[in-house]
Amino acid sequence: MAFFRFAFLSLVIALTGWLPALSQPVDGGHARVELISERALAVPGETVWFGLSFEIDPNWHIYWRNAGDAGIPPQITWRESGGIAPNEISAFSWPLPELLPVVPGQIMDYGYSDQIVLPFMVTLPDDTEGPLLFDGVADYLICEDVCIPESVDIRLMLSVGGAQIPDQYGADLIQAALSDVPPEFSGEARLSDAGTHWVLSAAGPELAGLKGEARFFPYAHEIKHAADQPVRYGPQGLQIQLTPDREGDPLPESISGVIKLGETAVAISAETGSILPGTTGSGGTAAQAAGGGASLPLLMGFALIGGLILNLMPCVLPVLSIKAMGVVSATANGHEREARLHGLWYAAGVLVSFGTLAAAVLSVRAATGVAIWGFWLQNPILVTALILIIFLIGLWLLGMFELGGSIQGVGSDLAAKQGSAGAFFTGVLAAIVGAPCTGPFLGAALGAVMAQPAVNVILVLLTMGLGMALPFLALSFLPGLQKMIPKPGAWMETLKQVFAFPMFLTAAWLLSVLGALGGYRMAAMVVAGAALIAFGIWALKSAGQGAKAILLSVLGLAIIVPVFGLISATSSVEVLFGVLWLAGLIAAFIVIARLGKDMTAHIARGVAGLAIVTGLVWPLAQARSALSVEGPTEAYAAKYETEAWSPERVAELTAEGRAIFVDFTAEWCVTCQANKLQTLQTKPVTEAFEAGNVAFLVADFTNGDKTIALELQKHNRAGVPMYLWYAPGETEPQVLPELLSIDLVTGLVAAAS
Repeated sequence: MAFFRFAFLSLVIALTGWLPALSQPVDGGHARVELISERALAVPGETVWFGLSFEIDPNWHIYWRNAGDAGIPPQITWRESGGIAPNEISAFSWPLPELLPVVPGQIMDYGYSDQIVLPFMVTLPDDTEGPLLFDGVADYLICEDVCIPESVDIRLMLSVGGAQIPDQYGADLIQAALSDVPPEFSGEARLSDAGTHWVLSAAGPELAGLKGEARFFPYAHEIKHAADQPVRYGPQGLQIQLTPDREGDPLPESISGVIKLGETAVAISAETGSILPGTTGSGGTAAQAAGGGASLPLLMGFALIGGLILNLMPCVLPVLSIKAMGVVSATANGHEREARLHGLWYAAGVLVSFGTLAAAVLSVRAATGVAIWGFWLQNPILVTALILIIFLIGLWLLGMFELGGSIQGVGSDLAAKQGSAGAFFTGVLAAIVGAPCTGPFLGAALGAVMAQPAVNVILVLLTMGLGMALPFLALSFLPGLQKMIPKPGAWMETLKQVFAFPMFLTAAWLLSVLGALGGYRMAAMVVAGAALIAFGIWALKSAGQGAKAILLSVLGLAIIVPVFGLISATSSVEVLFGVLWLAGLIAAFIVIARLGKDMTAHIARGVAGLAIVTGLVWPLAQARSALSVEGPTEAYAAKYETEAWSPERVAELTAEGRAIFVDFTAEWCVTCQANKLQTLQTKPVTEAFEAGNVAFLVADFTNGDKTIALELQKHNRAGVPMYLWYAPGETEPQVLPELLSIDLVTGLVAAAS
């Protein structure tokens, strides 16, 4: 009978949507209030989460546990008619509040708008039998331009039995509210006297290396709620400047509240003491920390110079060969107007790309709190697409296929027909491939601007793009430079073909990047795809004359597959399948051999098109499942006795008194690879490191890493390369230039010895 009673009760609850029978929203005037629970059926002795749910009218708000300068937080008064003693019911767990500036600079409140649930816990008595009634009155102050106290009756009947059944509606709302309740801080916090103000310092793993908007929400009224709270950032945490509630107030023994930093919030309790180490660094005030103290015009100047230098980077030069071909062809043929248009369209492609990259950086920053330059080369799909595009361009430059017109007419064709689009696309490609090469000036400019307002990020990146486009704009518009170009001739076709080989070298470099991202098997698949594309293009060109030979050759090669299948077959099913496959290919061979020229040409073009599509799509599909390769690249690790970088390892080595050199690198960073070959892998540097007992740590950013990204951001760097030098016993590093020299590195080691 007990089983049937339980089954009947469960059925009733299920049919009623698992909602408590007596729980309904109550309209208090400007908010709908409801008592909710995570359980529809609970067991005696368990602890159950409940919540006071508010649906608030637009533009109205209620208050947090500390209302601020004015206001009253919500509360519940329980009636004696309820089925449980009030002392068995916990206080509210308060989600993170909003700032509610009433009079800017003078009156600041803390509270909630729209929808909010205030969770609390109840431990049910062990001897509970039957349903429990929760009966009380919720009082709250709700404000818009005026404040109105509202009061509503709240009731909830909780069934108690031999099993647990969730109330999914209530459980979801309560869980969402609990996820917004700041957890207890695992680090240390202190409150220090700084004369006219106080300094709240907090150091711990939750805040280490973070930057962004910061605010302290106090639980009591020790400080002026409306006062500004300037912030300084350090490697281990932050400092927040607080203003005492009354001038001359003595420092309290402790202060408690919530620190919100970006998307992170923690509940802290700070004891009186000295400022914690590691809570200040390169930041400064909140405004300075966002920009490294550099003005926007200065950052734009650095970005312009850095963009100009990008044109000399080995990752950009091959792509620029296409642009050079267009300008050379148009100018050599006397089409000066077309040359100017070519330059403008190229610049437009560069600027649109940098604008798009700025939007992507801002989106990543909004989603993760960290913005790092060059992140798109951490995606194997994008790298695969770039390899195939660059390979296609190389085939076009070699003359494997034409985009229109002969080379003698390329100047007018490029400008008048596909030339504008071609120039625009060249600008896009140059920006995507070249932008990650953060050479001189760019590292500092990008690192300083990445945490600044969105408009500053956009302006600096567009200026960087302008610098990159400027040389070819000058070439397109200055007659003096154009006169240096020789007259048209056969040399133009030769020049076009020569430019194909730097494109293939660029594709080879990107293949090494892809190998580091997804393994060298993935790189081999891309090479196979490129071979299919090349075959398809060749077959399209040859289909008019040699279609039958092409098809018969393909079928002849395909016969090898079922032959090997039959040789290795281990079952009758495999043998039957191999025989049928072989018979089908032989039949196709006989049919093709008897077809006419026109029909075989159509089929050959279809096969060629299928090969091109397969060569493009198959590697991209495989890139989706590319596996990450962790740690330093094998070649680098084999050359040096290196260790993987981590903040913990740095702390251990500095405690030992050793000098440390840290290389923040990536396989796709050409500047990084150049520094390795020209400086870090040279005999003088390796001997100096050995003699000085220098610990060489490698932070490999090829596949992206949140910890490395935060460290880059902490030192105002937007991407790799970054080099840090820790002198023996020093905990704060020296940030070295993006371009290293042997004398610079060996000099640091010698000075530390």
